[in-house]
Amino acid sequence: MTFKAIIKSIAVAAALAVALVPASAGAVQSGGLPQPEGPVVVTISGAITHTNSADGAAFDLAMLEALSGREAVVETPWYDGVQRFSGPTLKALLDAVGATGDTLRVIALNDYSADIPVSDAESYPVILATRRNGDVMSVRDKGPAFVIYPFDLVPELYNEMIFHRSVWQVIRIEVE
Repeated sequence: MTFKAIIKSIAVAAALAVALVPASAGAVQSGGLPQPEGPVVVTISGAITHTNSADGAAFDLAMLEALSGREAVVETPWYDGVQRFSGPTLKALLDAVGATGDTLRVIALNDYSADIPVSDAESYPVILATRRNGDVMSVRDKGPAFVIYPFDLVPELYNEMIFHRSVWQVIRIEVE
């Protein structure tokens, strides 16, 4: 076999291998984000540059928890006593999708929504909590995701305006 024939055979084999590789659930799509492998928890749309679906950017629990996050040990008006919430920071989530807007319309399962200035995510370590006291948050427990402000770090955020922005049962975020 000639050198030219060997190179051609390698090229054909490589092209065939690429064509036969299935699009795995974790594959990165042209929009820059991997596909969710589990059930979608939150979808982000609007003024974003990184997507993985026709609807924008879909995240499963593993994708959310892989982002930079924090744990907040706080008292809230929604639970008795101190609770431990963890999840990605809103800033990490916005960075992951290449958000370019100024406002986040955060929408709950029951269509309740609140507008959160992007500046809140940049100024404070606001989290999109996916766990409470170590357990994945169910819909019955205000999950699958809950916007939690850092009441533990910035006590003056414990006020009615911020409570209004603290959406639970979050399923969608629109960047405007």
